[in-house]
Amino acid sequence: MDSDHDAYKPAQIAALIEGAGVAKAHLPVAQMTVLALLAGAFIGFGGAAYLMVLTGADPTFGPVRLLGGVAFSVGLILCIVGGAELFTGNALMVMAAVDRKITVPHLLRNWAVVYAGNLAGAVGLAAAFSLTGLLDAPFGTTAARVATAKASLGPVEALAKGALCNALVCLAVWLSFSARDTTGRILAVLWPVTTFVLLGLEHSVANMFLLPLGMLAGADVTLAAAAASLLWVSLGNIIGGAGGVALAYRFAYKGGA
Repeated sequence: MDSDHDAYKPAQIAALIEGAGVAKAHLPVAQMTVLALLAGAFIGFGGAAYLMVLTGADPTFGPVRLLGGVAFSVGLILCIVGGAELFTGNALMVMAAVDRKITVPHLLRNWAVVYAGNLAGAVGLAAAFSLTGLLDAPFGTTAARVATAKASLGPVEALAKGALCNALVCLAVWLSFSARDTTGRILAVLWPVTTFVLLGLEHSVANMFLLPLGMLAGADVTLAAAAASLLWVSLGNIIGGAGGVALAYRFAYKGGA
């Protein structure tokens, strides 16, 4: 018999994830919106920490990228431990939809509200950072460089990087459900998120902060280019999270249910 201190097993995690998807689908819109705004800001704080790690360092140097990933992890840690609605993590709700625990309209309502809230929270935080003076410092140069690189990705590259990124993000969320305490949740999130940043993969909500911040710092990025980048990365995030993780685990642990 499991003790109260053992990690939840994968089949138990699948049931917990599905139950969480049902709860998320039935959140009142006002509550969902507030939690989505918070998540956009939380991920933005992680993005700002990542930029500061890169400032003054060689961004192609592996250990610097590793440290940047550790710093960025604070964003998802805040979402998981503090509680917030994050579009990328909510790709896991597909499991509940496939099992008909929630309807497709409920799923799409959550995704639409949360995506819009994440965008507003992230852009709002970028605007707040523009008032701090940091964008006039080397930090701003880093922000502009990162935004320019993200906006220059082609559709296929952005889609692939988005899919691989959200496979890792949803695995981080999945692993966090195995833990019974806060320390376990933090450690579960830390390494998958650090890995996606280390590898230079693309997270749509992070880019909702990094692209406008870079534009405010003077990056030569048009609104159309930023929107196109977000589109392809977001589609990739859905593919990687919903298909690569949610449906795979649903087949593995609930396929016969």
